[in-house]
Amino acid sequence: TQQYPKASVVGYNLQGIANHIQTNYPRSLDYFEKGIAIMKEIGDIKGIAGALHNIAQIHILQANYSHALEYLEKARVMNVKQGNNKWLANNLIAIGSIYKMQSNYPRALEYNEKSLVIYEEIGDKRGIAIALGAISQIYNDQGNYPRALENHRKSLAIDEEIGNKYGIQTTLQNIGNVYEDQADYPLALKYYKKSLALAEEIGNVESQAICLENIGMVHQKQGKNSLALDYCQKSLALAEEIGALTTQKVACECLYNSYKSMGKGNEALVYLEQMNVITDSLNAEETAKKLEQMEFAKLMLQDSIANAEEARLVQEAHQSEVRKKNQTRNIAIGGGILVLMMAGGIYNRLRYTRKSKAVLQVEKDRSENLLLNILPAEIAEELKQKGRADARDYDNVSILFSDFKGFTEQSAKLSAEELVNEINHCFEAFDGIMEKYGIEKIKTIGDAYMAAGGLPVHSDSAAKNTVLAALDMQAFISARKAANNALGKPAFEMRVGIHSGPIVAGIVGVKKFQYDIWGDTVNTANRIESSGEIGKVNISQATYELLKDDSYFTFEKRGKIEAKGKGEIEMFFVSMA
Repeated sequence: TQQYPKASVVGYNLQGIANHIQTNYPRSLDYFEKGIAIMKEIGDIKGIAGALHNIAQIHILQANYSHALEYLEKARVMNVKQGNNKWLANNLIAIGSIYKMQSNYPRALEYNEKSLVIYEEIGDKRGIAIALGAISQIYNDQGNYPRALENHRKSLAIDEEIGNKYGIQTTLQNIGNVYEDQADYPLALKYYKKSLALAEEIGNVESQAICLENIGMVHQKQGKNSLALDYCQKSLALAEEIGALTTQKVACECLYNSYKSMGKGNEALVYLEQMNVITDSLNAEETAKKLEQMEFAKLMLQDSIANAEEARLVQEAHQSEVRKKNQTRNIAIGGGILVLMMAGGIYNRLRYTRKSKAVLQVEKDRSENLLLNILPAEIAEELKQKGRADARDYDNVSILFSDFKGFTEQSAKLSAEELVNEINHCFEAFDGIMEKYGIEKIKTIGDAYMAAGGLPVHSDSAAKNTVLAALDMQAFISARKAANNALGKPAFEMRVGIHSGPIVAGIVGVKKFQYDIWGDTVNTANRIESSGEIGKVNISQATYELLKDDSYFTFEKRGKIEAKGKGEIEMFFVSMA
């Protein structure tokens, strides 16, 4: 009497998986829901949990995270009750992936670590490798590169032990990403090339194109434009062969920038035009969803032949009650394998998707951002409207100076390229901090960084925000020093000084114009910085008077300190309360 319902469950599961592979998500959801209705009638709790998990994955692809979490939580509860630990681990990895996509790293780490514990308990080495890789990606996104590398290496060792070449290739590429994020280009190239060789061995054309592109981009960052051209042209050819538009777009940008850096304007123009054509063909909002769908579909299709054979066996076996039960279980396991593959690939795929989306947005806003990178928004708008921008007086602006102590000694330990990369890494972080607190970056002079709070628009919280930015800068340098020390690399230490008072601000120059500030306040701020100490934020009496009643801060009075060319100045160290 149960033969018809069970056979229908098998059919609905197969149709759901098939439509999932074909990215026909509405039909896939419909089949899974029909299968669940029958499984509820016959009490197949394990099958319901598997179908709920598959439905959740479809909602993830459609960026409907609240629905995905709802279905995953239902599946998790069922798997706990059933004692189905492997599926439970899959649930936890999927939940962790959603929190990672939402940048909720503590929750993402929590769920992936729970998944790792379960995989270790049941001895599932492939699952262990995937969980370790997921944890590594979270640490990398947080900038905790030592922990990211530690977990990637553990994952790599397990994949090598079990002979999982796809996992090895992906992990090698991820390790390269970590080193590239740290601007350690030689090691990044080493791992990208290993990943490329393995991608060629296993015939993964898409990964080959991405690895070639990564190698090209690293060479470009090193100023090796000829090598960058070679790799990015190969990447473009493969991307065109498989119709990967986003990879084509990034490869064209690489070629454009390389030719431009070499002074070959005509060649650069060819790739700029091709890049714009590709950009125009992509809708930024819809592209993200389509890319995610394509990436998951490709991962699932890798096992499509095995799935088709398994489906045939299930259909033939439905005449026997015992074999029907076994085959229904196998369908659930097949779905589990698909989900596990998706979980294993989700981090690398989504990282690439985010990178591609960022490239699209950067290109779209290139012209506007170029001006805004040079001038404050209000000044840029005035310049566009009037063709000029008038100089302005400001009564109370907080000027920040920072400087790396022992810069000459540390720079002697680095190559010219390493030195520039390290300074650039720090200054990029400082730029982000200035943006966070609404502080205007003025300029950099060698290893010195200059910014101002309270212009071009007056703000009553300018002094407070400038001090908060300075404290964040010192925290970043401290963390960077710890990371570099762990890698055996030289690291900078820094002084920061702040003084508040009146200044004049305006644009100087006609070609390569620059927004700059002048006045005794600027000179005094410079002296406050040079009179500071490593790891501290040193402020003047004027800045202290603006903040002394603010409960955010505590102050350490230093007394009057001799400042070159200024005589004795009352100074204070400031820190968070």
